[in-house]
Amino acid sequence: MQIHSSIADLRAALKGRGRVVFVPTMGNLHAGHISLMQQARQHGDTVVASIFVNRLQFGPNEDFDKYPRTFQADCDKLSAAGVDVLFAPTETDLYPEPQEYVVEPPAIQHQLDGEFRPGHFRGVATVVLKLFNIVQPQVALFGKKDYQQLMVLRNMTRQLALPIEIIGGETVRAEDGLALSSRNGYLSTAERAEAPRLSRELKQIRDAIRNGNTDYAGLEKVALDNLAAAGWKSDYVAIRQQSDLTTPKDVNAPLVVLAASRLGNTRLIDNIEI
Repeated sequence: MQIHSSIADLRAALKGRGRVVFVPTMGNLHAGHISLMQQARQHGDTVVASIFVNRLQFGPNEDFDKYPRTFQADCDKLSAAGVDVLFAPTETDLYPEPQEYVVEPPAIQHQLDGEFRPGHFRGVATVVLKLFNIVQPQVALFGKKDYQQLMVLRNMTRQLALPIEIIGGETVRAEDGLALSSRNGYLSTAERAEAPRLSRELKQIRDAIRNGNTDYAGLEKVALDNLAAAGWKSDYVAIRQQSDLTTPKDVNAPLVVLAASRLGNTRLIDNIEI
């Protein structure tokens, strides 16, 4: 596996490499990331991953400084997964000057996760567009666990007419149902045992809707109350349309249930498509 930190070196390395498939990450890789790398191989000739902890998408009180950085272990996992090229820029490589030009997503950036993480999706969209311009892939993969991020990036790619196919990778879960996340490492032993409750609540909503229950607000309230009773502090449980994450208007529209809740000091997110 080749490793490059400079933009010029990466571009030189990718010349003549055929159809490029790109999987951007912030490192601290787990089985969910590796699943994306393995899926990427099915869509092109050269698999490129990136590792960059993007300061622009962290709020002032978020965990940028303590976000786990496990570069050597990540490299070992990527190499074992068959990744061809790793782009691992420093902040100076990617932001040699203040990033004054940014991507401003539509109003959905201020809802759901965006309500509780102001500026987050602006930072995500900006760095991903910059990475797209650097790598120039034909295909890019993002995990469905970060569902709102996937929707924002897919719609950005379409509206800006980028020649890139966006593929959503299915969420990888532990045997007890907990969605794999780099932040799961913050959980204590007791919290880790409690954490699967979040996915169970979402599954109950999914099953109720499949059985004909359209009282979406009522279903959301029950889940929030159940989580609160177990000691969780929730930001939201929301039933939305998959296409744009707006409140359901069409009874036949594909839906997704999304949630963000804190267990102790750890904020967990999850979602289930219906």
